[in-house]
Amino acid sequence: MDTTGAAPHRPDLARLLDGHRPQGPVETADHERARRLLDAGDPWNRGTFPLHFTASALIVHPPTRRVLLRWHVRQRAWLQIGGHGDPGETRPLDIALREGREETGLADLTPWPDAALVHLVVVPVPASAVEPAHAHADLRFLLATDTPELARPENPASPLEWLTVEEAALRTTEDNLRETLARAARLLPPA
Repeated sequence: MDTTGAAPHRPDLARLLDGHRPQGPVETADHERARRLLDAGDPWNRGTFPLHFTASALIVHPPTRRVLLRWHVRQRAWLQIGGHGDPGETRPLDIALREGREETGLADLTPWPDAALVHLVVVPVPASAVEPAHAHADLRFLLATDTPELARPENPASPLEWLTVEEAALRTTEDNLRETLARAARLLPPA
């Protein structure tokens, strides 16, 4: 039993955010905005507007220095894997791992080079028929696979592409993903 009175999402999120050092003024502002979400009822609830948490990951294959991008139908862009927590989920890395397995079919995903948060980005989400425009405080990790050839899209509308970091930076239209790619490139072994 939790005797601190903290909501179940707070310890994991607070530790993760406390351990992350934002890089630059944009990420610092996003980090401060995300910290304020800890005082919200359930910051993972996708009905929490105008901002709620999501967790994502850039999947890497370190021996080949390749990364996996997924076509995101709603955003109409090549992005990393990830999404919303399911009801009861509170651990960001677990959410990213589940999303990775679901969206790629890769069963061997592991945090790489460790379980640290790599990038925190507040991203705008356009309105849809069921949701108003809002934003995601996206918590980004790196996940590695030893079996890149086993990657399979969860549906035909969301193909997957293994690319070099440089190719991925050209393929995506999102500057924030280009920054995540740059951070991954600094950690990957030299070519």
